[in-house]
Amino acid sequence: MSSEPVPADLYPDVAAHGSLAAALQAVAADQGLSLPLTVTPSDPLRHATITSVVPHRHSAYVAAWHHARNWGIRGSSNNRLMICGNTKDLRELPSVIHGWAEGASLDDIGLAAPFDVLTGRFEVPDDNPSGVIASQWQWLLKTAGDADWPQYQALIEAAYAQPRLRSLYPFTSHWALSFSSIPHSPFSPPFVSIDSPRGTDAYTIREWWHKPVLCQVATPAEAVDVAVARIPDDLVSEVPDVHGPQP
Repeated sequence: MSSEPVPADLYPDVAAHGSLAAALQAVAADQGLSLPLTVTPSDPLRHATITSVVPHRHSAYVAAWHHARNWGIRGSSNNRLMICGNTKDLRELPSVIHGWAEGASLDDIGLAAPFDVLTGRFEVPDDNPSGVIASQWQWLLKTAGDADWPQYQALIEAAYAQPRLRSLYPFTSHWALSFSSIPHSPFSPPFVSIDSPRGTDAYTIREWWHKPVLCQVATPAEAVDVAVARIPDDLVSEVPDVHGPQP
């Protein structure tokens, strides 16, 4: 097993500035931008924190990879990931950092970014449940479309098309689709978990991803029917009144 490179050896240009935060600020200055970045004392050459003027954008950072020259940026709003991307060019980061810090819309941040950073979610500043559910569905639809897994994408789209499921918070564990009425506590307790096949196998229905198999069905439509039939009577079953942009 190869040993991890010394950060100063892998990132000598960053080391020359003393920290990733300082290196990014220098690159940004060349682009006419000023960035609110804070050095991470425990790993100054590979990590920097971003501060935003928007209160609900409470967590964002840039982090360098440990074994190859690459940088990732992550930004969360109300504890949900909103921007996420990687680049090999430090010069591509300032526009994204600046947009996030100064309160630019996610769409504008995505347009300014030279690399893909949008997760598919939209921000819900007041954290209202219906908005959070709708945002989560848009994220799930985008990730399904990016997954190169036709059966999984078909399941997500079929579930979204069903109003009673669309009113619930969708989440995945081990790629198995489940639902909750409580966006802030999605893992308590699930009533159905659907595994998508690869190839020509069947969709597998469980109460939870590691529980015994309840049944197997051939199509996503059948899997959705099973899920709807298992919705407990006490769960909300109205369509959310907030919907994000369609993928």
